[in-house]
Amino acid sequence: QVQLVESGGGLVQAGDSLRLSCAASGRTFSSNGMGWFRQAPGKEREFVATVNSNGRITRYADSVKGRFTISRDNAKNTVYLQMNSLKPEDTAVYYCAARIESWISVNHYEYLYWGQGTQVTVSS
Repeated sequence: QVQLVESGGGLVQAGDSLRLSCAASGRTFSSNGMGWFRQAPGKEREFVATVNSNGRITRYADSVKGRFTISRDNAKNTVYLQMNSLKPEDTAVYYCAARIESWISVNHYEYLYWGQGTQVTVSS
C-alpha cells in the first residue's frame, strides 16, 4: 500500500516556476516507478513525466520537455516536479502516481496509487 500527498501548487504568472512535491508513505517507495499527470477542466487526464525507481530514467510529454524536470529522493520518499517557464496552458490539477513496477510508464492505467492532486494555475 502506498499513500501519496502532493503539495506545492498555486497561482503564478506566465514565465514563473513552481516545484511540486509528492510525499509517499510505504516501505516500497524506492522500488516504485513514479509519474506526474495533469487534468485541465473539460479535458482528459494527460501524462506529464515519469521516473524509474532509481531516478536514472525519465520521460516527458512533448508539451513540457525542456521546461519540466522530474526527480526523486528515495531517502525522503519524495518525488518532485520542477516546472519552469510556465504557460497558461499548464493550468491543471496535477496528480502524483505510483506503479507497482519499477520502470517508467506514460500510461495512467499502469499506475495503481494516486494522490489527491494539487492545483496549478498560470495566469497570462
